[in-house]
Amino acid sequence: MRAKNDLLQWTRSPGAVEGPQYLALRDQIALNIDMGKLAPGTRLPSERQMQTGTGTARGTIREALFQLEAEGLIYRRDRSGWYVSPPAVTYDPMRWAGFMTYVREQGRMPSTETLKKETAPAPSAVADIFRVSPGAPLHVIDRRRRIDDRAVLVERITVDPALAPDLLSHSLDGSLTNILTTHYGVTVTRNRVDMRPCALTKEVADALGAKSGTPGLLVVRTSFDSQGRVVEYDQEYWRHDAIRVHVDLSVRP
Repeated sequence: MRAKNDLLQWTRSPGAVEGPQYLALRDQIALNIDMGKLAPGTRLPSERQMQTGTGTARGTIREALFQLEAEGLIYRRDRSGWYVSPPAVTYDPMRWAGFMTYVREQGRMPSTETLKKETAPAPSAVADIFRVSPGAPLHVIDRRRRIDDRAVLVERITVDPALAPDLLSHSLDGSLTNILTTHYGVTVTRNRVDMRPCALTKEVADALGAKSGTPGLLVVRTSFDSQGRVVEYDQEYWRHDAIRVHVDLSVRP
């Protein structure tokens, strides 16, 4: 409560800041986060409380909050308010380590929820990736994944039934990587990863408890076996503050 009171009172000293007021408010909140006065998961005062407590215009407050959100320092829970972002997990696209594995390795608690699984006809773009005819049956799995009980990504995974015929009969709330390796002997030897910033669409944002248009990161991974066959095509829509991409490469002379 003291941290929140400090946050609400910082603008009361006239002439205490220079420059645009929204940036000054952004700096004060960021400083409280950096100094540990606002711990990860802390709920910020509401916009109305900030407006009442500081005398700052609502539009100025929102500009500051949107700036902090874009930087990944805070995030919105739809119909709940603004919260300090937890530390991001490190993702290494050079590894074929599943989400459950690399999140646990970093001392965090992962969980997975299957939203839908079906065998569906392949659209033309996906058929080209798997080198099958448009309309050919492919396994499609939609899942939501959490870190420390916070929803951080939704994904659509497409798998070739020729490599994993009865895949959908398995529980897919755990590691798909482990199922493919253990039950079907599928070994991935190469990953192709594409990443780009995106805005979360309404469907994705709703699944993550966020507002439509919230900044996100789209990670598209295509996994190949030793014969060059596509094993898995995965489209992951992440909260942009939940992931940090890290690649360690050896430089050859």
